[in-house]
Amino acid sequence: MIICPPSRITLLLLLCGLTESAVASGFFDDATSEVLLRNFYLSNDYRSPSSAEKNYKQEWAQGFIGTFSSGFTPGTVGIGVDAHAFSGFKLDGGKGHSGTGLLPVDSDGRSESNYSSAGGALKLKASRTTLAFGEMTVQTPVFDTSDKRLQPEYATGFLFNSREIDHINLQAGHFTAFKNQDSSSGKGDFYGYGATTEHGSINVLGADLFADNPLGGALYASELSDTWHQYYANLHFNQSAVLLDANLYHTRDTGQALAGEIANSAYSLSGKYTFGAHAVMLGWQQINSDTPFDFVGGDSIYLANSIKYADFNGAGERSWQTRYDLDLGAFGIPGLTFMTRYVSGSHIDGTHAPKGGAYNPLHADSGEYQPQQGDGGKHWERDIDLKYTVQSGATKDLTVQLSHVSHRANEAQAGDDIDRIYVVLQYPLAF
Repeated sequence: MIICPPSRITLLLLLCGLTESAVASGFFDDATSEVLLRNFYLSNDYRSPSSAEKNYKQEWAQGFIGTFSSGFTPGTVGIGVDAHAFSGFKLDGGKGHSGTGLLPVDSDGRSESNYSSAGGALKLKASRTTLAFGEMTVQTPVFDTSDKRLQPEYATGFLFNSREIDHINLQAGHFTAFKNQDSSSGKGDFYGYGATTEHGSINVLGADLFADNPLGGALYASELSDTWHQYYANLHFNQSAVLLDANLYHTRDTGQALAGEIANSAYSLSGKYTFGAHAVMLGWQQINSDTPFDFVGGDSIYLANSIKYADFNGAGERSWQTRYDLDLGAFGIPGLTFMTRYVSGSHIDGTHAPKGGAYNPLHADSGEYQPQQGDGGKHWERDIDLKYTVQSGATKDLTVQLSHVSHRANEAQAGDDIDRIYVVLQYPLAF
């Protein structure tokens, strides 16, 4: 098991700086702990050759995710700690089917039989302001770790959070390492569609505004070292059965421009209407640029049409979505929900991306520029999702989720034709 340096710093500070009585008051009284049992099966059936030249990838694994969040010691400045540990085990998956993202892959192309990691963060609190330093999950529109596979993603750095002003949540952060979903340790590497910032960092600053009111929004900015400045704005209205949501991003290259020249604007508009057990949503998304909308961190895209497989973020892309949700509790099956959606994207043209940049690199063998996407790219995705949560009894809160994803694209879009099946069982054990 690998323990990252911030965790050792955290434990040392706690052991050396806290008295037994101080720890007992608040630190443990308000603490929460949980072990999440996650069983994950993922099957990728490629209808066109994948980048790894495999027509089929399939893995099945069992994960254990332990989390501990303390309260704070009394005093003007309270001290606490958050910690997490993970172990994952392969249940099925040979060399010929490896590479789903559930498990690490060794140099021979075979998925590892097991992997593990651990980390933590020291946290300080004064009034309604907290400062955390160490390894943690992050949730902002310009840098967001995801939890879509066996292990969650984590970032190492510090995060400042303040709610001193009513209805406003201020956040600022600086992160120097990132732990991928199939990795045992964090590294100073941040990867996007074209961005490759090795041994770099990302800075985040922003605010959520009136998020608990019917009308609210958010303003954020980030800087990926020597790559880009990215700005985000949100406005949403949530009243009774109606939800309206608008998102806007603008990205410009900075410093050494490691991903090349970027001047990208992306926006989405969506509306959702709920009536009884039913809900319908319509969404529109557009990318105004010669380059794709790029991001680092698995969930760092809050656009409406970023869904299960595709993000519909190609250069110049326009996409629309229709979605339907059903709560089957209204029909006598509480805890069972159904969702299906369809997104179609077109007008992709990556041929005008700046030559020599990450989205239109020079091919060493041919001596020609090869854009990531061609002209006239289009694709679609259809998702079907069924989820059941046990409502009572010994297995209360056990969830079973079955998902089917189909994605089809033409050659100019350059995406995979794929049918994907997810089967995920999760059971939380609280202590």
